[in-house]
Amino acid sequence: MKKEVTTLKQLAKALNVSISTVSRALNDHPDISLETKDKVQKLAAKLNYVPNIFAKGFRQHKTNIIGVIVPNITHYFTTTIVRGALEEAESKGYRVIISESNNNVEKQKEMFNTMLQFGVDGILASLTKRTRNVDYILATLNNLPIVLFDKVSNKIPCTQITINDEEASYNLIDHLINIGKTRIAIIKEGEYSYNSEKRFSGYLKALKEHNMDVDPKMIITVEDISLQEGKRMANVLLSAKEKPDAIFAITDGAAIGVIKTLKKFNIKIPEEIAVVGFSNSSYSTIIDPKLTTVDQPGEKIGRTAMKYLIDEIDNPEENITSKFVEIKSNIVIRDSSFKA
Repeated sequence: MKKEVTTLKQLAKALNVSISTVSRALNDHPDISLETKDKVQKLAAKLNYVPNIFAKGFRQHKTNIIGVIVPNITHYFTTTIVRGALEEAESKGYRVIISESNNNVEKQKEMFNTMLQFGVDGILASLTKRTRNVDYILATLNNLPIVLFDKVSNKIPCTQITINDEEASYNLIDHLINIGKTRIAIIKEGEYSYNSEKRFSGYLKALKEHNMDVDPKMIITVEDISLQEGKRMANVLLSAKEKPDAIFAITDGAAIGVIKTLKKFNIKIPEEIAVVGFSNSSYSTIIDPKLTTVDQPGEKIGRTAMKYLIDEIDNPEENITSKFVEIKSNIVIRDSSFKA
């Protein structure tokens, strides 16, 4: 049996007052007497009245709700970003609805539409890796503020928050060259991935500045940069006539896959082949040897992205120009690339 939800109309009828009087009493309006406020609030508590924030939001054209769309909520880096975003939103009096696209472009499109239907005040989003058509995102941007974080797109004219992918990647390769590595391979994603291309750009820049040739056989591109692909691509690199003496995988997962394959063939890490990853996941210190990687300040990214979004929501009359904000990250050097 479906439970009946108490409404403002029922409270008004029971107390023989108008609906607007009940509403103003519950919102502590100064025009309502203390006696009436007391009666309304006691009855509302007795009947477990819960205000419909969506209905209220539609009336006021503001719900104080922010939608967050992420590719994968279980990803360690994503959870740290979401934690920072939630804390910032709550400190500013906003509630948050979180949805997961599962890296599916159709589901992501559905999520943007759902957020619009919910009447959210703004959307914070990290895009799927295969986001190419952005027409529906541009249409959403015409209706409310959007801030992108982590997985972003230069096709969308909105504020975007990322880490300094190119600089961090450059610093990793510079580190490998400084410890004497000369044949450095990279395992990356396709050109559709903004983050991957930025990291690849840093890789190329470091080789160029050290006057080192770029060997196409050392550049491996995969569809899904996972642990399994790291294992598989390490096998491909080991079968090359001239093997690498270092491997940069653009995610920790793939780097850990590389380490597993190298250990399987008893290859000494880092003496024979050094390995570096990206994101400083919880697994980077569990694997042996511990993984050299880039520490991404997830909570700071989340807080920063939410600050920019709330500023755009709270100041709609201002002509806010879209910004591209890079958050600094640090290299964490461990045993997979350096032996004391």
